[in-house]
Amino acid sequence: MKKERRWTYKSQDSGVESTTASNQTAMAGGMEAAADKGGEIVKARTDEREYRRIVLKNSLEVLLISDAETDKCAASMNVNVGSFSDPEGLDGLAHFLEHMLFYASEKYPEEDSYSKYITEHGGSTNAYTSSEDTNYHFDINTDSFDEALDRFAQFFIKPLMSADATMREIKAVDSENQKNMLSDSWRLRQLQKHLSRDDHPYHKFSTGNMDTLHVRPEAKGVDTRSELLKFYDEHYSVNIMHLVIYGKENLDKLQGLVEELFQEIRNTNKTILRLPGQPCTPDHLQVLVKVVPIRQYHELTVSWPITPTIHQYEEAPSRYLSHLIGHEGEGSLFHALKILGFATGLYAGEAGTMEYSFFNVSIDLTDAGHEHMEDIIGLLFRHMKILQHSGVPRWIFDEISAISETSFHYQAKTHPISYATGISSKMRIYPTKHWLVGSSLPSKFNPAIVKKVLDEISPSNVRIFWESNKFEGKTDKIEPWYNTPYSLEKITKETIQEWEQSAPDVNLFLPIPNVFIPTDLLLKDVKDKENFPVMLRKTSFSRLWYKPDTKFFRPKAYVKMEFNCPLAVSSPDAVVLSSMFVWLLEDCLNEYAYYAEDAGLYYGLSLSDNGFELYLGGFNHKLMILLEAVIEKIAKFEVKPDRFSVIKEMDTKAYQNNKFRQPYSQATSYCSLVLHDQTWPWTEELDALLHMEAEDLVKFVPMMLSRAFVECYVAGNVDKEEAESMVKHVEDVLFKDPKPICRQLFPSQLLTDRVAELGTRTKYFYHQQGSNPKDENSALVHYIQVHQDEFSMNVKLQLFCLIAKQATFHQLRTVEQLGYITSLSRRYNDSFLYVVKNAPRDSSLIQMFTFMRHRNHSGVNGVQFIIQSSDKGPRHIDSRVESLLKDLESKFYNMSDEEFKSNVTALTDMKLEKHKNLSEESRFYWGEIRNGTLKFNRIEAEVAALREIKREELIDYFDEYIKIDAPKKKSLSIFVYGSQHLKEMVSDKAKVASPFIEIEDIVRFRNSLPLYRSLRG
Repeated sequence: MKKERRWTYKSQDSGVESTTASNQTAMAGGMEAAADKGGEIVKARTDEREYRRIVLKNSLEVLLISDAETDKCAASMNVNVGSFSDPEGLDGLAHFLEHMLFYASEKYPEEDSYSKYITEHGGSTNAYTSSEDTNYHFDINTDSFDEALDRFAQFFIKPLMSADATMREIKAVDSENQKNMLSDSWRLRQLQKHLSRDDHPYHKFSTGNMDTLHVRPEAKGVDTRSELLKFYDEHYSVNIMHLVIYGKENLDKLQGLVEELFQEIRNTNKTILRLPGQPCTPDHLQVLVKVVPIRQYHELTVSWPITPTIHQYEEAPSRYLSHLIGHEGEGSLFHALKILGFATGLYAGEAGTMEYSFFNVSIDLTDAGHEHMEDIIGLLFRHMKILQHSGVPRWIFDEISAISETSFHYQAKTHPISYATGISSKMRIYPTKHWLVGSSLPSKFNPAIVKKVLDEISPSNVRIFWESNKFEGKTDKIEPWYNTPYSLEKITKETIQEWEQSAPDVNLFLPIPNVFIPTDLLLKDVKDKENFPVMLRKTSFSRLWYKPDTKFFRPKAYVKMEFNCPLAVSSPDAVVLSSMFVWLLEDCLNEYAYYAEDAGLYYGLSLSDNGFELYLGGFNHKLMILLEAVIEKIAKFEVKPDRFSVIKEMDTKAYQNNKFRQPYSQATSYCSLVLHDQTWPWTEELDALLHMEAEDLVKFVPMMLSRAFVECYVAGNVDKEEAESMVKHVEDVLFKDPKPICRQLFPSQLLTDRVAELGTRTKYFYHQQGSNPKDENSALVHYIQVHQDEFSMNVKLQLFCLIAKQATFHQLRTVEQLGYITSLSRRYNDSFLYVVKNAPRDSSLIQMFTFMRHRNHSGVNGVQFIIQSSDKGPRHIDSRVESLLKDLESKFYNMSDEEFKSNVTALTDMKLEKHKNLSEESRFYWGEIRNGTLKFNRIEAEVAALREIKREELIDYFDEYIKIDAPKKKSLSIFVYGSQHLKEMVSDKAKVASPFIEIEDIVRFRNSLPLYRSLRG
């Protein structure tokens, strides 16, 4: 299947990683350099930002970035200390410290005032702890940057880690760990660490929990807070910190600001932790570990400890090898496994630190593949031998380098917070000139180094982790932190050699040269500078919206085509058959399209509300070639029984694994099912899938395609004629053949998205047991439906969310500890658009989990709280949301005019934040097209409406639609019960009495409600 292959250099314990995509780039001629006091910083030729390295008197190394065009400023501080430095017996202390630094400081002693200030000024804040680093970062509206930066600096000058907050935040860390307990990726990672030297930091448990941070220390007479303060004093020294500042002002002003605010961070000349070599001894090698996962799947992870190649990042030996081992074209290992019906995915890359590393190959197995594990391992090592015997062809390295150079020079601009965070984590690893480049530009061809790594990837050095539910009840060991069942056996290199010799005879060879590498990178001379999409063409078969690139100036394009097919989503059977159609299309295109993806040209197929969507994006030069190939496969779609069986098996497992979703995800699905017409329970779709045969799909696809309308959007470095030619090609192939595959829709078939309208002054409840009996967590969705799309009403709701969200976070997450992640935001078109970004204070997401969202289903807006907790049941949490809404009354009624204006200004700045790249802009316009709203000037119109709103109007809106007992209030609460609270469900249901309504059958209930008008058609 088509997938993203990445080469990674990451920390091993928390899952936080700095990732370089496989299509990023090689250092070559044409680079620009930004002169600064620390040397020359290499940057892309399209990068107009200015850079300067400075070192403060206290030895803090800083990168200043000046971007006159930015509408957000950002900062990121990377501290070179992480979970590897946790004291013995206090696992998770570094992570716990990361949480605690957010609370307060001597200069700003009010609890949570840092997060409050950031949130109220349009920003977001976050942090993560990895094995060797802790990274803190934020962004904010430009006019509030100076004070935000001062508050941020206090983390590292004089923080207040109050005794009152200690137990609350230990509970938050514990809840975060509870979420990870049922995550297969976390469980496997910890098992890999468990099977290593117990005197190596890699062996540690990094997250921490109630046991490691409270119970055990208290039993030993150890005060966790005292140890926390001691840890901060010992490790947080400025000489192991790196700061990135991303601002709007010029470099001199930014330098003055940094010198003023960060000089007081103390320097104790802390030495960097040195690791005791590789974490694996011979006892930990040549092992086969059978693991029982939570979800239903089979996977092989083959791992070798290697000498870290980060020190040869310009030679990029692991990048070279992962390119060949992870390739998916004909002749590749994955292609061979796919033809045999053994695998559905393969990923290869290096992961590690500066002092140890692993080269990993992960293979997603089919049931047949699980039964042929020995053959798969044998083919993997046979492939390694082919690579050894083939040498290191220069042309392959040059091709990787060429692709990388193009990608680097024409990379899309990203959000300042992401950009700053990525760079700050690189500053301790790379010399100054390569802070922006990192490992993305291999430039030195060195076959000897590649061969050295290849020699380390050997049978005598291997660790094989084999995950499958079929091992349940057949293991004899338990990993202590996550209680993962496993067994371990030794395997010799002779055994692997036998597997290699007995493996099937398949044709493995090196990839061919990539024809999709773009060579025409010129920008089109666009005469009509369109500010918004224009309808360029409309026929009975299709409609084309066109938006040339007038902002980003990259040789890239963005194409979306939605095939509206009435039969595609008309029943559970139809949805599953349509899904199989999409999967099989991608499956048959994979070997061809993989080359395009590797060269920076992407495509994707997915189901939509009204049929299926085709996406193409990336370098525009050869996009038409890829489009033609996809349309041809649609026109000549063929169901191959062997591939149908594989895809059906994969899809079945995906459906069955729905029951292992987080409870909050289950609750949001139930909410969507209540509200959205023409949607079906996943259990019904699974039942349809289980009874489906290849012949059913053969009959269905011609019927599905027989009536269609194609909604198209083409944007970027494409002229009008090219855009029209794309759509004409689709029409010629699908609609205008003598025996057309598609015919135009009847007027009555034009599809519309309809949303159920809840009753006024009626609260609805739905109670459901969580689908995973092992999950202790419960979840609540508390949804308030408000209005259909209208500018003035929209911005009132957005303004309410902005004002209320910090109170939501502070009360429900910080004070009451109901949810690890707490935020308030809005939901737009059945997807979540976060207005609140300061939720998780860690790289990993969601456990004790509180969201407040503005939600929009097909133009129907609402507010949504989502809370997941292992501590409290859904009914209690729902009562606390009601209590919060009551408390918000005084907040709104007592809000001063100055505070109101400040929030209006903050929201205005947020709404006027420019799109950073073509994809971001295109997703916004495509959303208007898909939803049928076509309000391309939405931002400007909503800002104009926002500037007219008065405080009294906002209060009236709150009183009318949102507050407790509001006269036009429509609300729905979804309760999902984890095992911890399941006994409460029956009594909670019994408490639902008139005028409240209990939903017994979701689909029947939805069908009884009126529907909002559709904005489409």
